[in-house]
Amino acid sequence: MFVKQLSVFIENREGRLEQVTEVLANEGINILSISMADTTEYGMLRMIVSDPQKAKKALVEEGFSAMLTDVIAVKLEDRVGEMHKMTHILCSLSLNIEYMYALASSGKRAMIVKASDGDAAVKALKDGGLVLFSSEEMCG
Repeated sequence: MFVKQLSVFIENREGRLEQVTEVLANEGINILSISMADTTEYGMLRMIVSDPQKAKKALVEEGFSAMLTDVIAVKLEDRVGEMHKMTHILCSLSLNIEYMYALASSGKRAMIVKASDGDAAVKALKDGGLVLFSSEEMCG
């Protein structure tokens, strides 16, 4: 059970992020979650959006380098130990968490996770009693 993440490689210069958000706004695409990591010259923008295919197409047409990646949206309750439960499940099976970021939008709260072995991570998290959001639940 995966969610499509939109990743956009952008130059680290004034106005570039605003151009990405303008393209998405003009296409009627809602940004549900966003994370940006940068270096001195470039940034990697990762987003969960309402229509990933349409968003990628629109950004590519505007000259951006964009791709879709499968990630896991893990529903975490707002209580002590929930994050540890998730990390413990993955680490106990030697699954590496490559990156993660929070999603809190439209009444949904989740941790977006990219694991070293997505299929094994999905199985482990479900077997561990955690709830995963589907693409339809996230974007619908």
